[in-house]
Amino acid sequence: MSGLLVACALGALSLDVEDEEEVTLLDDDLPAKEELLELGLPLLVAADRVGSRILAVVDRRPPLLVSNDAGSTWRELGGGLPAGVDVAIDPDSPDTIAYCTDGRIYLSRSGGVFWEALETELPDITSIRWDG
Repeated sequence: MSGLLVACALGALSLDVEDEEEVTLLDDDLPAKEELLELGLPLLVAADRVGSRILAVVDRRPPLLVSNDAGSTWRELGGGLPAGVDVAIDPDSPDTIAYCTDGRIYLSRSGGVFWEALETELPDITSIRWDG
């Protein structure tokens, strides 16, 4: 598993999700994410894709939808999570997912079945992605 890149009010940061105490301020801003995937989903906030797996943050409860067939079918995910702003699938381990609100990051290593809140809180998170 690689580190997580986070854009927030402090700037662009690199966060080691295994050792949360290691947060590094980056010299450059995070490159802009590709345009929001055209998924035809109502209330779409953000999305990420690795292969045929797509995760979408939506402005409703539960806040995540997942498709394992490139968007042909969807199921709800993340029933206990608060409203979010972004999601990132680890390209090296697609069952590892990072999800963020505007101040906290949640991590799943089970494809979204179980979630843990990382202790690190950051102000005004706008974007996350896996480094690597």
